[in-house]
Amino acid sequence: MTPPTPRTRTAIAVSPHLDDAVFSAGGVLALLARTGWQVQVITCFTATVAAPCPFALSTQLDKGLPADVDYMALRRAEDRAAQRHLGALLPTHLPLPEAPHRGYDSAPRLFQPPHREDTAETDLRLLLGPHLAEADIVLAPQGIGDHVDHVLTARAVAAAAGHARIGWWRDLPYAARTSMPDAGPRDGIAEGTSEVTVDIGTVLAEKSAAVRCYTTQLGFQFGGSERAAAGLSAMARSEAARAGAPYTHGESLRAGPAARQLLKNYAQEATG
Repeated sequence: MTPPTPRTRTAIAVSPHLDDAVFSAGGVLALLARTGWQVQVITCFTATVAAPCPFALSTQLDKGLPADVDYMALRRAEDRAAQRHLGALLPTHLPLPEAPHRGYDSAPRLFQPPHREDTAETDLRLLLGPHLAEADIVLAPQGIGDHVDHVLTARAVAAAAGHARIGWWRDLPYAARTSMPDAGPRDGIAEGTSEVTVDIGTVLAEKSAAVRCYTTQLGFQFGGSERAAAGLSAMARSEAARAGAPYTHGESLRAGPAARQLLKNYAQEATG
């Protein structure tokens, strides 16, 4: 009898915004895709909103885009291009609006606790549940930096997926702006997780190419395309050094036991 064909393993990354998964865990995603995994990024807050409020519109104008441009359509296209560089499947874009369209009306307010009337976490739990049910590993933000969309995404993923199979990435660029080392589980992340750092040196070019696709974001976040690639490479070097790793470039995640074992096994396979 012919032995059964091994089932293709699936990794799903849940990204708050259209760039977060690639900035923070693009190397891990590229490694998994290289070893034959089905890799898909689901981004939570991607809706186009007509007639945005002044603060929401300012987040477009400050990037040099005129008011009549569909900003989120541009960003969704950037994301599709980025995923191709990683070898991932076509991404899924959930139809929820970003925080500036949900009553968070200033930059400081984006980094304070969620509004009581904000239903985004409940909405995300319902939307994410079917997508995450069969995933072998789920990747999601820790919420470092306390951006409200990141915090709500982390909480929703914790509720929708088993903790054992979640790997929580260190949110970039926020993690690069703090001198604090990994401090253990954050709000919504279960006890029993531990940090694992993955060697991404062999896929750094793929990650850099994917990062460069987010042209609307790179000037604002990093000061330009070349600075973005250099900055993320420097962060990868810092992560490897912080972990005491024998390699040069790493991405660190706080993982449940099943996620940790899968990451170790398949990262080793990908890098030889």
